[in-house]
Amino acid sequence: MKEGLGVFLLKISVALYLVANGILGLSSGGDFKTIFQRMKFSGNALNVLVIVASVVALVAGIAILLELFKVELPFLDTLLLIVAIIWAVYIVIEIISWITGGGKENIWHTLQMLAVHFMVLASLLTATKRF
Repeated sequence: MKEGLGVFLLKISVALYLVANGILGLSSGGDFKTIFQRMKFSGNALNVLVIVASVVALVAGIAILLELFKVELPFLDTLLLIVAIIWAVYIVIEIISWITGGGKENIWHTLQMLAVHFMVLASLLTATKRF
């Protein structure tokens, strides 16, 4: 284990998170449906985006797991970057909608969810070799 236990566990957690979100997205929408709904997509566009993001997440999660077993995949960083960009845009939209909505939600719940989304984004960026 060249990178250390922390990075290894982080990669496993990102992989499992992506695989779970990919499967949930394909079956019921999961986090991706929420993300794209908050971006004001609906109807067929929403369904297509959820399916595409779910497939990308599923493939990226499997690719990370394979990489942990020393199977090199040249497209892994690109997939993770795509998912990270989706997540970063979602975070920005969450912050904007919270500010423009007057912060009517429970601030502690909002901060908790914002922290979770930042942890996911940081994990995605850490799992890539670009950052």
